[in-house]
Amino acid sequence: MVIKMKDILEFKGTLQVTGSGLRIGGGKDNVGIGETDNPIIRHPITHRPYVPGSSVKGKIRSLLESRYCPDTQRTGLPCKCGECFVCQLFGCGDSKNIQSPSRLVFRDCQPTEETIRTWEEAGVDSEVKTEVLIDRNKGLSYGRIGPRTMERIPAGSAFDFAFSLRYFEGDNLREYLLKMAEGFELLEKHYLGGSGSRGYGQVRVVAADGKPMAEYLRAKAGA
Repeated sequence: MVIKMKDILEFKGTLQVTGSGLRIGGGKDNVGIGETDNPIIRHPITHRPYVPGSSVKGKIRSLLESRYCPDTQRTGLPCKCGECFVCQLFGCGDSKNIQSPSRLVFRDCQPTEETIRTWEEAGVDSEVKTEVLIDRNKGLSYGRIGPRTMERIPAGSAFDFAFSLRYFEGDNLREYLLKMAEGFELLEKHYLGGSGSRGYGQVRVVAADGKPMAEYLRAKAGA
């Protein structure tokens, strides 16, 4: 089977952290005195927080799967059919069922210049939130479990955002654009990163022209 690529569409904009801090965890072998237990991911050279493209891609995929993919609804695992629009766009969850290349690429999101200036003026680029498990009956810390500290990207921070969509002869480009628009709407209604049920991770994605990314994609699709 011949799969001929027609073009690659590029989309750029801004991912804005709105209303609450964003937490995407990073690994740390040892925790020093006074340091947070749960650090965020940082660039290894600049040491500034960033948002991995994989986090955005995975979240949008999981939200669309929860709405459209029966296998995911039943198992909670990524779709493996290889035929649905989710598998076509994001990639098939089982290599044996791959029928065509994935279409989407999400870039890592580095902080905007304005956000970097704001962080530098404030002298901080993250916040540390302390949480504790409470005994409902006593109103005290449960089981003498000490407080845990969670590092977050502060609300008001913004990151350069970009993704691309390649499409092939025979693809329904309009459907792809409309489904991606739906995915961005679901992301904004839900959350990105960890601890969303506790208020973390409220984000908004806008296109380069200032319109919501969902609205921009629908316009591109002619909807």
